[in-house]
Amino acid sequence: MIGRPSRAVVSAEIAALAAAAVAAVLLAQDGTWEPGLFVMLLALSVASDLLVIPVRGNVKLSGSFLAIVTAAVFLGESLGALIGVLTILAGWAVNRYPGHHLLINLVTYAWFPLIAGALFHGTVDGFDIATSDPSFYLLVFGLFIVALAIDFTLIAGYTCYEEGSRFTTKVRRALVPLLPSELASAALAVGVAITYVEAGLAAIVLFSIVLGIFQYLLGALLVSQERAEELEVRAKQLAGFQIALLGALLRTLDLRDRMTARHSAAVARYSRELAGRAGLPPEDQELAHTAGLLHDIGKFVLPDDVLKTRTPLSEADWEQIKRHPYEGARIVSQIDGYTPVGDIILAHHERIDGLGYPRGLAGEQIPKIARIIAVADTYDAMTARDSYRDPRSSFEAIAEMRRVSGTQLDPELVELFIEMLADKTLAYRHGEDADFERELAVDKRINDYVGAMGAHEPRDRKAAAGTKLDTSLS
Repeated sequence: MIGRPSRAVVSAEIAALAAAAVAAVLLAQDGTWEPGLFVMLLALSVASDLLVIPVRGNVKLSGSFLAIVTAAVFLGESLGALIGVLTILAGWAVNRYPGHHLLINLVTYAWFPLIAGALFHGTVDGFDIATSDPSFYLLVFGLFIVALAIDFTLIAGYTCYEEGSRFTTKVRRALVPLLPSELASAALAVGVAITYVEAGLAAIVLFSIVLGIFQYLLGALLVSQERAEELEVRAKQLAGFQIALLGALLRTLDLRDRMTARHSAAVARYSRELAGRAGLPPEDQELAHTAGLLHDIGKFVLPDDVLKTRTPLSEADWEQIKRHPYEGARIVSQIDGYTPVGDIILAHHERIDGLGYPRGLAGEQIPKIARIIAVADTYDAMTARDSYRDPRSSFEAIAEMRRVSGTQLDPELVELFIEMLADKTLAYRHGEDADFERELAVDKRINDYVGAMGAHEPRDRKAAAGTKLDTSLS
């Protein structure tokens, strides 16, 4: 943001406004003075701008643009510009927004009726097109589109200057989503023109009613869209808090059992690389990494005498151990969008021969990423030097994995994992350089949610049929 514009910019705006005044005077002789129509369109424009529908923050919805375009068609470009300027002044008198925004609004609402109206009447007069000719109404449609383009270009360009943002971004975020409603407004302008030619001033009364309904319905649509967007953001924020809590649980678990966090980091890193070697797409590689980080979160429910024991486990202890995939899946699956992670955690102690737990799944019934986690988990549990058992060498662990290949572990994944280890350092093969905080920081799936805990992404102002700064977006 640059704050207030420079003197050069203000001087250029004042010069543009003065030029618009001169142009309006020169073009006024070509207009049609109809006091009744002028008063009705001015009242409609001002009333629509003052009785706006709040949509979001300082964003409001107004129908003044349609009234100004109608004035440019039937009263001439000069009177259309006069209605535009008076509408802006009336809105500013009530809302009292910053003076530099008033100036750009006056410039915009003076020039778009002048330029678009002059093009319209020049074409109509040059080709001698009568109001009974269908092409007259195609030109009305074109007038609306040209006026909208000028309006948006001036306001969006000034906003980009203020914010230091890109004009193409404004077009994509602020204009493109509302093009259907803008085209509907252009069609409404054509309908008003046809009705006015046939019914006179009575058409403007009908126009006022239709415009009010249209403005209300479009406002309701935007409010509904806004609420849906807000709900999505809030859901992601909640998920972000929940995931941050999972990280805190793992850190707490690591204080109880010093190998847990490093082990989780190693399994996550092994699993993502193995998923890549197995030909899984990037999103599944990220899923494997996230599930690897969280696969032992269910151990939080285990008592210390089971979690840290150095003695053989009793049958009762094993029953408690077998609960941790279920508990981990239960915790993780409560986060919106994390059901696939929960499914993998639930299945990471299943065996190819169907003798695993907790559900006794076999072969292809076990999710492939769960089979990947099982390979990584088994290898690190055997080779880790910070475990409560004497670590095995990488060679010994590979021999053991091949021994249980086809019964406990997926044989294809075992061989891919062995190939993966072949060109790795000793520290990698023993998971000594695995760091939980680092793996947590690079996990795209987790950080997509945690990032939502911060501020909302700045939203561009949106409008139906025309834009202004810090006042109703008409």
